[in-house]
Amino acid sequence: MTAALTERTARDATDAGDLAVQDIRQALDAVLDPELDEPITDLGFVRSIEVTRAANGAEVTVHLRLPTSFCSPNFAYLMASDSKDAIAALPGVGRVVVELDDHHDSALINAGLAADAGYRGTFGHEAEDSLDGLRLMFRRKAHTAAMERCLTEQLRADPTLTEANVGTVRLGDLPAGRTKDALVRRREALGLPTEPAAVVLVDHDGRPYPAEQVPMALRRARSTRISIDGNAHFCRGLLRTRYEGSGADQADRPEGAEPADHHHLLPFTVKETHP
Repeated sequence: MTAALTERTARDATDAGDLAVQDIRQALDAVLDPELDEPITDLGFVRSIEVTRAANGAEVTVHLRLPTSFCSPNFAYLMASDSKDAIAALPGVGRVVVELDDHHDSALINAGLAADAGYRGTFGHEAEDSLDGLRLMFRRKAHTAAMERCLTEQLRADPTLTEANVGTVRLGDLPAGRTKDALVRRREALGLPTEPAAVVLVDHDGRPYPAEQVPMALRRARSTRISIDGNAHFCRGLLRTRYEGSGADQADRPEGAEPADHHHLLPFTVKETHP
C-alpha cells in the first residue's frame, strides 16, 4: 500500500482533533537521508502514516521503507530517530511509533526507538563513538554540492566568467532563487558566513582558495555533486523496483536539479543515551 493511499484511509476513518496526516508529512519533510541530501518524503521512504485520537493526544504510527534491506544501519537509524523526534515535536501529539520495515536491522532499530534507548543504547558495542561526525561529514558534502550548483549556474549565465576566476564570486553576486537559498541554508548549518560579501567557493572551514587552486576545487566540488545526485537517482530506482507503486510517492527531481529545499530543515540531535 502506498503512503498516499494510507493517508486517505486514515483521514476518512479517524478523528484526531486538529492534527491531520498532512501535518505529519510536513514534519517529515524536515527529515533528510544524510547521504542523499533529500527529504525522506520526496524519496518515497515514508510507507504509511496513521493518526488516531487518544486521551493523552493523537497517536501517530509511521512506517518507513528503504531501497534495500542492507542500507547502512547508521543512516537507517538516523532517519527513523529523526522522524520520531520531528513528529513528537508537533503540538497535540501524544504517543509516536516509528518503525522501519524490511531492513536487516529492523528488529534492533525498532526496539531501540520504542524504548527511547538512543543510538548507543540501540546498537551497544557496535555503535560508533558518536553520530555527530557522520552528520558533519554529510553536511559538508551537501554544502559542497550546493556551492557547485550555484557556481555552475553562474558559469552558464555569464559568458565572461571562467572556471579560473569563479573564486571571486561572492554570495551577493548570485541571483535570488532556490539554488542560492539552498546554499545559504547549508552555510548556516555549518556556521559559515552568509553576508553578501562572503566568497562562494570555500573549503570546509570557510576559507577561500588561492587562485591557482580554484579550478581544481571546483572540479572536486562537481564530483561530489555528481556523486550525490547519482546515488539519489540510483536509490529512487531501487525503491521503485523493490516496492511496486512506490514511484507515486516520490517527488520528481530532474537530473542535476537542486533537492527539494522548499522544506524547512530542522537541526536534529541524536539521543546518545537512555534518558
